[in-house]
Amino acid sequence: MEGERKKILILGGSGFLGNSIYKELCNYFDTYGTYYNSKKSFESNKQFFKYDLEEDDIFQILDTVKPHIIISALRGNFAAQIIAHQHILEYLNKTEARLYFLSSANVFDAYSKYPSYENDKTLSESIYGRLKIKIENMLLRLPKNKMGILRIPMVFGNSSPRVREMKNLILENEPVEVFPNLILNVTNDDKLTQQIHYLINRNKMGIFHLGSSDLVHHEDFIKEVLDRVGNFNPIIKRVYTTNADRYLAVLPKSNKLPKNLQFTYQDVIDHHVLN
Repeated sequence: MEGERKKILILGGSGFLGNSIYKELCNYFDTYGTYYNSKKSFESNKQFFKYDLEEDDIFQILDTVKPHIIISALRGNFAAQIIAHQHILEYLNKTEARLYFLSSANVFDAYSKYPSYENDKTLSESIYGRLKIKIENMLLRLPKNKMGILRIPMVFGNSSPRVREMKNLILENEPVEVFPNLILNVTNDDKLTQQIHYLINRNKMGIFHLGSSDLVHHEDFIKEVLDRVGNFNPIIKRVYTTNADRYLAVLPKSNKLPKNLQFTYQDVIDHHVLN
């Protein structure tokens, strides 16, 4: 293997986050990805494999690439995701490979009174949160040095689905929903991919909470992001799901990253001088 270059396979490499991770890593590692929708750029890129979560078996791609590190940013059919991760676990048990799984702050969405830390017990009221918990629990049965669970809060970024949707709503004069009682932390694609790059470089495994080091109300954050969009007068629709403040925030306690990889929600906003 050339100069012991790590081989990395990103499952879901054509999605917003998967592709951001690919762009961050591809100049440093022998990086591969999977794509589902046939955009010509992925078809012509020899590092990408077509993979349909519901039709294809992940074993074939794993056997072809023989990755040292798998990053799972898969989206799609929940039952198919669980089967795919069961197959990935079989591969991990047979090889030296390791897995980083992109999880979510939603694994804690049933606990609304406090922010959540790495070793807190997971509990979710949402189908999405429960799916992430189910896969996390599968991974927690692996030796600790084989897996990384990366819990991520709401992701913003100039080309992120969330920001694109907000831009479209503004242009169509539709209301942008905000949750005044929701307290959260946030990230963007740039910050997140740098953190993941660091974890891979340093062979860090375990549970990581990858978001801003401070918290903000959803309404305040969105309003400040919208201020950067330009001189529009966006229509704001306030959605109250509860009377009291509720938290959906993942903060690090035991697995803190170095200072240069920590950031505030204001850093995420400042990154958003949107075109």
